[in-house]
Amino acid sequence: MTLKICLAGATGWAGSELARGIAAAGDLDLVAAVARRHAGQKLGDVLGESRLDGPIFASAAEALAQPCDVFMEYTRPDSAKANILAALEHGAHVVVGTSGLTDADYVQIDAVAHERQLGVLACGNFALTAVLLIKFAEMAAKLIPQWEIIDYASAGKPDAPSGTVRELAGRLGKVRQPRLEVPLEQTVGLRETRGGTLAGSQVHAVRLPGFVIGVETIFGMPDQTLTLRHNAGSSAKPYVDGALLAMRKVSGLVGLHRGLDAVLEL
Repeated sequence: MTLKICLAGATGWAGSELARGIAAAGDLDLVAAVARRHAGQKLGDVLGESRLDGPIFASAAEALAQPCDVFMEYTRPDSAKANILAALEHGAHVVVGTSGLTDADYVQIDAVAHERQLGVLACGNFALTAVLLIKFAEMAAKLIPQWEIIDYASAGKPDAPSGTVRELAGRLGKVRQPRLEVPLEQTVGLRETRGGTLAGSQVHAVRLPGFVIGVETIFGMPDQTLTLRHNAGSSAKPYVDGALLAMRKVSGLVGLHRGLDAVLEL
């Protein structure tokens, strides 16, 4: 069976690479795209890919007039929530690749998804190396009681922490709360230098030229440390295979699920 896909953010850095991946897949059909700047054009003309003949719309509401099985959200945090809810209202399953949504946003999305008996798969990162980092970090947290997270991204990334780090911290927080030798309120000097607290983990966000997306989790025990680190380069290709897999699997879910490993056999 061919799945009909609507891709929001189809001409962006990650979305355009994913669109080409959909074009090359025999079981997926990109029937509509959302990209405000290129509205009214064919996606294939914009991306130089003849196999993509779906129209581009200015908004998700317009694009969703074209029936689709899966809505892929790859836009910005300020529009993502409305796009996801609109897709659910139109009866489409949703894969979320946009970072910056809050836990409160996801609570509302989960409620609507359950009401509609549809699946939403929200992934902080589609790269398999990032997925494995999160799984390995969960394993480490069961044995090592102290850790901190460093979030790396380009200078222009507006949201902090990244979606990958939000997912990582949330997952670690469900394993246990990390122990702090010195409570934050007893910090001598600048409290801010200890980072922000997310799901119990201390997170330090670095935003500098030269980085694209990276995350480092440092675990510590007396006289030993363990560092787990994922780095992504300037290409969006590492995210394509994971996103394609998510689109193929999301229809088997009901409600909100976090992380690509929700549909992997790990």
